Amino acid sequence: MRLYLLALNPTDSVTEGFLPAAARLGLDVTLLTDQPDAHRSAYSGASTYPDVEILECDVRDFRAVVTRISTHHRPDAVFSNSDHLQTPAALAADYFGLPGKDWRAALACKDKAEMRRRLAAAGVDTVWSAELTESGAIEPVALAAPYPCVLKPREGVASEDVVLVASAQELETRAKEIFARRPGAVLVVEEYLPGELYTLETLGDGNLRHVLGGFHTELSAPPYFIEERLVLVPAHPEPVVAQILAQLDALGVGFGACHTEFVVHEGRARIIEVNYRAIGDQVDLLLARLLQIPLFEHILRTHLGEPLPADLGARGDGAARLEYPCADRAGTLTSAPPAAELIVDGVHLTYRPLRAVGERHQLYRTNRDYVGVLRATGTDQPTVDRVSAQFLAARRWEIQP
Repeated sequence: MRLYLLALNPTDSVTEGFLPAAARLGLDVTLLTDQPDAHRSAYSGASTYPDVEILECDVRDFRAVVTRISTHHRPDAVFSNSDHLQTPAALAADYFGLPGKDWRAALACKDKAEMRRRLAAAGVDTVWSAELTESGAIEPVALAAPYPCVLKPREGVASEDVVLVASAQELETRAKEIFARRPGAVLVVEEYLPGELYTLETLGDGNLRHVLGGFHTELSAPPYFIEERLVLVPAHPEPVVAQILAQLDALGVGFGACHTEFVVHEGRARIIEVNYRAIGDQVDLLLARLLQIPLFEHILRTHLGEPLPADLGARGDGAARLEYPCADRAGTLTSAPPAAELIVDGVHLTYRPLRAVGERHQLYRTNRDYVGVLRATGTDQPTVDRVSAQFLAARRWEIQP
């Protein structure tokens, strides 16, 4: 059976998750990407997926994807875990009559303004929001926005260019800065939703949906929204889960993996954004280890048309924490700890560098400021927290201007 995997740059989800899973399932993989050289370099010499075929394609354009597939081997599944490629992958799968996500749902999740409109139309949640364009008729200072409010790209990811603004003047200034970095972009201004930030991880086959758990997310100080650490929440309160699932149903979300970010304030759960894919930044790798299930195989099987089992057999006694050491200034990384894999007091620690020594970077105020990621799993949360803190305290990251 042939799997067409759509990807942009190589990610840990692809290299450590989906490609090894596809190999274990015995799938022939054709990877379509607009960055073929980066993928060939990432996979050279890898024994876990030696036969992956890499073809160049404008994967953001569903028409190019359909043409590339139809002039190559017959597909049995079309899949992507990229936030940017869910709609093209869904459209291509639908064109070839294959299982996949509803492209309308994929589009509504990716387009943050459309998501707000659909939730409001369904009567499940209404959030004040408006769209701004660089040459649009609406001036930021003319908006009757409820300050403070959040400004962000309509189709952005990883907290890039997401900022809290306190006044019309600040909104105008920030919008001009973002338009300078993103010519032609559309920005969303929306009501700030108070509350603690959480995630809900789900997996469905279109009929059955499993809730895998979620995380409590700790953010950087305002006005930015950098995710600095995540702590496992094995099970959210049932009323909270019910509210979020109702909002996902209104969006048409129920197939494959989905990562939903939401806040809870005075018992009310409200979606911040929906990433219609598996959670990233190595959290999916941690989740597979924590639950002790073949998570990536399950995701691929749904796209092959196989139903999910009624019981995934997921382990329920785990504890976990992820930490993302961040650069606090622009400059060159001159010293940093190497990758590590060890067990301390029953806690499994995995540390992976995300920036090479010698690299120079600006300060982005986004997830691109991460210099590494620490994944920690065990069975006792206080022990996981303590061991993680000790590991990080014993290591140094030095950045020179």
